[in-house]
Amino acid sequence: MWTDRVWVLDDVTPADWLAERMAGPRGTVTQTVPSGFAAYARILHPAGGPDNEPVTWAQVAETTGRLVHPTVQWHALVGAADVWDHVGGLWPHARPQWGNLAISQLAVLCEVLAVNTTTPDGCFFGLWEGWAQLHGSPAVAHLGSDEPVPPALTDTEHASPRLRLPGRDYFVMHGPISATLDFARYDGVDAWWSQSPNLFWPQDRAWCVATEIDFDSTLVGGSAAAVAAVLEAPELEAWPVRPADSLTADADRGNG
Repeated sequence: MWTDRVWVLDDVTPADWLAERMAGPRGTVTQTVPSGFAAYARILHPAGGPDNEPVTWAQVAETTGRLVHPTVQWHALVGAADVWDHVGGLWPHARPQWGNLAISQLAVLCEVLAVNTTTPDGCFFGLWEGWAQLHGSPAVAHLGSDEPVPPALTDTEHASPRLRLPGRDYFVMHGPISATLDFARYDGVDAWWSQSPNLFWPQDRAWCVATEIDFDSTLVGGSAAAVAAVLEAPELEAWPVRPADSLTADADRGNG
């Protein structure tokens, strides 16, 4: 591991409950974050502005004249014909990142959630096994350099068992919630990019966070108090969602 505050587990049974509580068609809230929580929130990943500064979807909507709402889809917000890109859309700058919550928002989210669990020092992290930086060269190039990039995990860690969920397999790690930013920064490969956990939850299962690799938003399930705190954080562009809400490309009914 690139940080000694989080370690790869050779026993993934602490994650078994996730598969047991996934429910609904693919693309729905509870097919991404477990069912059974009192409340859910969706955090919209920031887009990029003219100077690549982070901007909210609400700021984008001021330009496109469209509507931000709980199940908004980026391509519909910017009027793009292609759901995978913004070619021909009304926003000429960077789209939100898929599968990655920016460090600044991740820091706020962890601060909010740390006080909404009795086990902040015992958290589990799931990281999709397909991220290139886990495998090093030739899977990934280091900003155009010819220098080889070492894999972020050792051979022993790569041999660890996986959490297997529909369509995705994950390495499972353990550590305190205070180590989440160290985990996300990939210090072992010179921190040349960051990657938020795709899943994380505390030992008491008070909440769970999921950042699906093909979504440009992050989902949180938890107690009413925890989710209310997420929704109230001014640094997070968060919306309440329901368990059966769809986040698929055709789910946006507000910008049809």
